[in-house]
Amino acid sequence: MILITGATGTIGSDVVRQLARRGEKVRALTRDPSKARARAQLPDGTGAEVVRGDYLDPASVDAAMSGVSAVFLVGVLGPDDTDRDRALVEQARAAGVRRVVKLSAIGTGDPAVGRVGSWHLPGEQAVRESGLEWTVLRPSSFASNTLSWAEAIRADEPVPNMTGDGMQGVIDPRDVAEVAVEALLSARHAGHTYTLTGPETISVPDQAAILAEVLGRPIATLDLTPDESRARLAEWGMDAAYAEGVLAGSAYVRGGRNAVVTEEVRQVLGRPPRTYREWAVDHRAAFGES
Repeated sequence: MILITGATGTIGSDVVRQLARRGEKVRALTRDPSKARARAQLPDGTGAEVVRGDYLDPASVDAAMSGVSAVFLVGVLGPDDTDRDRALVEQARAAGVRRVVKLSAIGTGDPAVGRVGSWHLPGEQAVRESGLEWTVLRPSSFASNTLSWAEAIRADEPVPNMTGDGMQGVIDPRDVAEVAVEALLSARHAGHTYTLTGPETISVPDQAAILAEVLGRPIATLDLTPDESRARLAEWGMDAAYAEGVLAGSAYVRGGRNAVVTEEVRQVLGRPPRTYREWAVDHRAAFGES
């Protein structure tokens, strides 16, 4: 049995589906089982076992880990969650889990990222010191982040740009999920920290231009100052600590520090990572395809 935490998230939900398609026994941990069931079910009606659990209720997590051999850890959602990975790793070890795969983030441990660069460090340290087979995944910016543009695009409004012309190795989250699946199923990835990127570095204006070509409609970008970005994040309901982390990450990208491309997706999967254009083509309906 493989336990997936964060089972309704961008990566976790796809890990669940990919494992289920391969016939693996999967257990999806979520605070909202109805939402997870919708995402975890395959067309033939099969899929994952869905269990209710909450990181703030250790007994529910202990129950979910019973009989589990491998765990996908998604414990850090913001600055207040940095100790959750440690607790999850300890619970996994106590339950007799053999293998853990932790979802982290590119730039973790780099002081230039600011406070956000430290959010995943306790969890990374915990898995490395756990005595279990461990793999850490550090993906770059997700292509799916641009889904947040959909409303503006449908309204023919410019999409917000907090990172200027900063380049990133934008990655299709399906590739991150596929790497996670391989790491959950094979011991050959134990002891590795993989920095996962797409095949090229592109900026927000580059992404907007590609998406405009795919949709057949113009898409403008609106550069935001840090203060404008802070106000926009507050409008989106982010608390101050989380917003400051996002702003620090944006400054890191704007300064050219995340212009990174690696070969690690190819090394794990035996094929090149998908491009942003491929992701955009596959998800064009979400933007109101013309």
